[in-house]
Amino acid sequence: MTYYSILEVTPTADDWVADYIGPANALVNKYGGKYLARTSSHERMEGNRDTPALRIILEWPDRDAAVNFMNDPEYAPHLEARTKGSISHHALIEGKDDLS
Repeated sequence: MTYYSILEVTPTADDWVADYIGPANALVNKYGGKYLARTSSHERMEGNRDTPALRIILEWPDRDAAVNFMNDPEYAPHLEARTKGSISHHALIEGKDDLS
């Protein structure tokens, strides 16, 4: 079953970004992930919490692919850099409709 990673990222430092993008792209590809959106062009349609600088949507072939990406030892230093250099929120969502 398809899964989606939904991320909200607001960098608090920029020193990690250039070193993050290339390795993250390669690892997303390694696990069969696909960026559906990765942009600062977004608008709040509802609610009133802080608006993140970036919104990112990734599609994964299954849950294992997403979890294996996050747990990959090659990703660990990049995840640590992103975590230290940003305010980030990441949700993993199963691609199904429980209300249908």
